[in-house]
Amino acid sequence: MISLHTRILVADVVHDTLVLPFEQRERCRQRARLASGEEVALFLVRGTVLRDGDLLLGEGGRVVCIEAALEPTYVVRCSDPTLLARCAFHLGNRHTQTQVGPGWLRIRVDPVLREMVAGLGADVSEELAKFEPEAGAYGGGHGHHHDQGPGGLLAPVPLRQKIHRPSDVTPVEPGPA
Repeated sequence: MISLHTRILVADVVHDTLVLPFEQRERCRQRARLASGEEVALFLVRGTVLRDGDLLLGEGGRVVCIEAALEPTYVVRCSDPTLLARCAFHLGNRHTQTQVGPGWLRIRVDPVLREMVAGLGADVSEELAKFEPEAGAYGGGHGHHHDQGPGGLLAPVPLRQKIHRPSDVTPVEPGPA
């Protein structure tokens, strides 16, 4: 069994393919089977999320391409952009992993969430698809599907700010007049 341990950007030769649903592409330690049937072990940095098309380097210089598996999802479509934004807000408010596309949202199959967005007025249909949810504003990611700012982040990370309360104010002694 070979181990795959490093994500790389380019390769001259790809030796095999590893097809995984999103849930498995979030795990950094696991065993899996390549398209060829060979068993592999993934040993990746904690927090690594593999995306469709990523390349992994293994022992002996072997390169494996990650392919997102087709999996059951709900696709949310709305009659107007404001309603779609409301659905996105409510899904985000529930910390739901969501893929955003032109005029649609995609989520994992969850009957409670389906009922919620349908109740808001959305059209929801089930679809087998490659699930590629947003990395999140501070998730970093690696830029495979998103335009990112400095440091690879999707949004600037706010600086920690001290909260000033009236009780925190140090009295200032009056100076000479």
